[in-house]
Amino acid sequence: QVQLVESGGGLVQPGGSLRLSCAASLSFFNLYPMDWYHQAPGKQRELVASITSGGVTNYVDSVKGRFTISRDNAKNMVYLQMNNLKPEDTGVYYCSVDSGNLRYWGQGTQVTVSS
Repeated sequence: QVQLVESGGGLVQPGGSLRLSCAASLSFFNLYPMDWYHQAPGKQRELVASITSGGVTNYVDSVKGRFTISRDNAKNMVYLQMNNLKPEDTGVYYCSVDSGNLRYWGQGTQVTVSS
C-alpha cells in the first residue's frame, strides 16, 4: 500500500522560506515522477511542481524562480523548497504520485503566509 506523509508546513511571514518534505512508502520509488500540489482556500487543487524519475523538474509559472522540487531516491523522499513566499502561497500542500493505476495523495501540510 502506498503512503505519502508530508511535513514542514507552518506560519511564515511574506518573503520567508519553508521546506516541505514528503516521505513515500512506495516500491520502486525511483521509477515514479512525483508531484506537489497546492490547494488555496476555496480553490481547486493545482499542480505546482513535478519531478521525473530522472530528475527533470517542471513548475507552474507562479512559483518559477521561487520553489525548487528535489528528490532523494535513497531515502524515498521528495522535497519542496519554497523561498520568497507570498500570501497567495497560503494553503495546503499535497505530495502525490500516479502509480499508473491510481493517483495517491498524502494528508497535506498547511502553509500560511501572513504578517
